[in-house]
Amino acid sequence: MSTITKKELVNRIADRVGQPKVLTRDVIQMFLDEIVKELGTGNRLEFREFGVFEIRKRSARKAQNPRTLDKVHVPPKHVVKFKVGRQMKAVVDAIAAAVKAGAPA
Repeated sequence: MSTITKKELVNRIADRVGQPKVLTRDVIQMFLDEIVKELGTGNRLEFREFGVFEIRKRSARKAQNPRTLDKVHVPPKHVVKFKVGRQMKAVVDAIAAAVKAGAPA
């Protein structure tokens, strides 16, 4: 398993659509900026078959520092939650099954 950077993603998409990398990078960045902006305003983003992004509130809680064993108060916060869509889940499950069976992914 490897990590794919935004630069690599830009290169792949630019090659597939035959557009300059600068234009492709700008479009991808605008897309990401819009996702952040919508989540920041509390909206839910749904991409059919891919998944859903939404903001969830986590309650305040008590935690423990593993080093010192001191109790620590963790304040409430908002987190981004992603729920996987059907198509992505099917692809990931197929890859996991192939890996478990010993086949190359």
